[in-house]
Amino acid sequence: MSENSKLILDMIRERSCMKRNVYENTIEHFNTLKSIIKEYTEKLAEEVDCFDKRLEVKFEDRSAFECRLTIAGDTLIFYMHSNVFQFDQGHHTWATSYVKEDPMRSYCGIINVYNFLADSFRLSRYNDLGYLIARVFVNQENHFLVEGKRQMGYLFNDFVNGTLDKATWGNILESSLLYSLDFDLYVPPYNDVSTTSVMEVNELTSAMSLRTGKRFGFQFSAAHEGED
Repeated sequence: MSENSKLILDMIRERSCMKRNVYENTIEHFNTLKSIIKEYTEKLAEEVDCFDKRLEVKFEDRSAFECRLTIAGDTLIFYMHSNVFQFDQGHHTWATSYVKEDPMRSYCGIINVYNFLADSFRLSRYNDLGYLIARVFVNQENHFLVEGKRQMGYLFNDFVNGTLDKATWGNILESSLLYSLDFDLYVPPYNDVSTTSVMEVNELTSAMSLRTGKRFGFQFSAAHEGED
């Protein structure tokens, strides 16, 4: 066997097996999250039904990588990426002894949490905007951190000591819901909607196709970290 062939085998043994471990661990956690959301939704639906039967509270298991939670006017989409990622060298986790001791710990699966208006799906408004409110990173040792808005950005950022379990998933779910329900629909600036097309007007009654979002033009970036 050539030296290159040995190197290839070593890389497969070290990295490919590790990535497979990360993937399988992430999908196991995602399935746990699904069961938590389903149970939470059933209990919440009973409570909401007591004071307003008009409000929809619904859980949908869409695929192996996606589930949805609709509460009244909001839909949260939980989406697991099928690939494994490594934190870039500038990420703060590289400064920890935990990652320095074993760089393989920097490889994580990602579960993204998006917030959409429920009507975007009910009315098939395909131009509507959704917002990334959190993304959960988990490695093969169950260590995790969350990048997100408001409390999610600082409550769950101890990658060295934080490990995922059912109770932690429940806290992440409730934090996501609190942020989404408090994240209101704003009227877009007049100049942004002062013109439209004939096609949009013709489709408006059937598809409500004029673009809508809670924050028109919102971007999930460091430049907007101060925005609510």
